Amino acid sequence: QVQLAESGGGLVQVGASLRLSCAASGRTFSDYAMGWFRQAPGKEREFVAAIRWIGGSTLYADSVTGRFTISRENGKATLYLQMNNLRPEDTAVYYCALRRLGLESRRPEAYNYWGQGTQVTVSE
Repeated sequence: QVQLAESGGGLVQVGASLRLSCAASGRTFSDYAMGWFRQAPGKEREFVAAIRWIGGSTLYADSVTGRFTISRENGKATLYLQMNNLRPEDTAVYYCALRRLGLESRRPEAYNYWGQGTQVTVSE
């Protein structure tokens, strides 16, 4: 089993920055991918960014490209999401997820493990 724990959310103003973290623990895999998704009230969960742990190849949603950066720290088994120039439409609960297969994916159903989420609120 894998446990994922997000942290770093909060209430910020438009244009501010936040860095989310996701600490992974439990079972390990030889190659896997991790991603960030978000869900706003009344909306479906949507893809934000993903990274393949081995090699570090990344994917981004068009809405965050150029503003958000996904990264990982191998020694700490920790995933990050650096969010800059935040907008009100970025307000959502942010979830990290792990996919046992190595390739990064935009599809939520491709991921096997999920964290509990952390709230990000961007005010005008």
